[in-house]
Amino acid sequence: MTESNPLNASGDYELEERQALRRVVGLSTELEDVTEVEYRQLRLERVVLVGVWTTGTLVEAENSLVELARLAETAGSQVLDGLIQRRDRPDPATYIGSGKARELRDVVLATGADTVICDGELTPGQLRQLEDVTKVKVVDRTALILDIFAQHARSKEGKAQVELAQMQYLLPRLRGWGESLSRQVGGRAAGGVGIGGRGPGETKLEIDRRRINARMAKLRRELSEMKTARDVKRSRRRTNAVPSVVLAGYTNAGKSSLLNRLTDAGVLVENALFATLDPTVRRAETADGRGYTLADTVGFVRHLPTQLVEAFRSTLEEVGDAGLILHVVDASDADPEAQIRAVREVLGEIDALDVPEQLVFNKVDAAEPETLVRLRALAPDALFVSARTGTGLDALRARIDERLPRPDIDITVLLPYTRGELVARLHEEAEVLETEHTAGGTLMHARVDPALAQLLQPYARTAVP
Repeated sequence: MTESNPLNASGDYELEERQALRRVVGLSTELEDVTEVEYRQLRLERVVLVGVWTTGTLVEAENSLVELARLAETAGSQVLDGLIQRRDRPDPATYIGSGKARELRDVVLATGADTVICDGELTPGQLRQLEDVTKVKVVDRTALILDIFAQHARSKEGKAQVELAQMQYLLPRLRGWGESLSRQVGGRAAGGVGIGGRGPGETKLEIDRRRINARMAKLRRELSEMKTARDVKRSRRRTNAVPSVVLAGYTNAGKSSLLNRLTDAGVLVENALFATLDPTVRRAETADGRGYTLADTVGFVRHLPTQLVEAFRSTLEEVGDAGLILHVVDASDADPEAQIRAVREVLGEIDALDVPEQLVFNKVDAAEPETLVRLRALAPDALFVSARTGTGLDALRARIDERLPRPDIDITVLLPYTRGELVARLHEEAEVLETEHTAGGTLMHARVDPALAQLLQPYARTAVP
């Protein structure tokens, strides 16, 4: 059997591939010694991971399941086992097929797991039928990522974004248990409204849907108000012609560490997925004193849920409005090329592919030499840095200086000594080429943006275009 070409002449998968649930070794995080009473009492969710390998190589499929294991651990679970099944497409009923679902039930019983996590987004029907067979809770990749976001959200905006995404995910997956969600509500049961309030009533399922829709509408209003405040700040930076640089990239690629190194921002750095959810904007300067803003953003991941992209759209707009994107990649990852593809996919969803991009491979101190050779051939213009050791940071600062948008209007002005604020603004926003202190004031030759050129026109010694 050849992994790169699993199809035989008839177009079907080889028999052993179709029938196998392939175990991915090394995923279990179960403790060897579980004799302590405290551990048994406080045991976290115990999960079995299941993936369907439909395209790509076995290595790519296993890397995806390894990432799912890291996500599960970030959510506070213990991974007991991981299984992959080779199929041309997920089973529409149970994701892995009814026979394999029964085999999965045996694995759940043997390991003592209480949750199954599937490496994909399941339909409501797939979730329900897989739970019916395995008799334990079933969670898909989307729900897992949403749970992690819910745990890590700190700001009011972050919490509202996550709650909206969760409700968008939950709404089509509401389902009744027995008759508890299907009974009609009318008369006194309908809030005790009595005469005039009776009638056919609503099912509890309909009430839940209505409440969720109402809550979603309220969250959207709140996020819209927060977006307005964010837009005002962004507009003020644009008015002041402050160039912006955005750190974007895969989760846990080291964006916050780079932000701290470049700006002394003091942002929380944690070796965990999605440690940063709330955007952080800090001021920085190039070597010649030009100011710019550097923003940290939420990390991306393979198959980032559509609900999250939509909910975080206002935050991610920082990326689309940037003058330069520093696309940070974890060079020590098992598949950095897949990280790049996943990030660019999300950048496409937020219409940010037209923004100038600079690839930055971080964590070179932990990467394999062979991987670095491959990446240098893949991206000759990329920078290779280590936020931990400081390697390559001077080259990164120089590249930011080189690629930042520059003012394009050449102007010479004589500023009275009483207009010190204009001198400061030139140093802050413009590219000052020459300065001379004369009897009549400060003579400055600089390149400025159109708005600042118009402001300086009364003091210009050269015509302003």
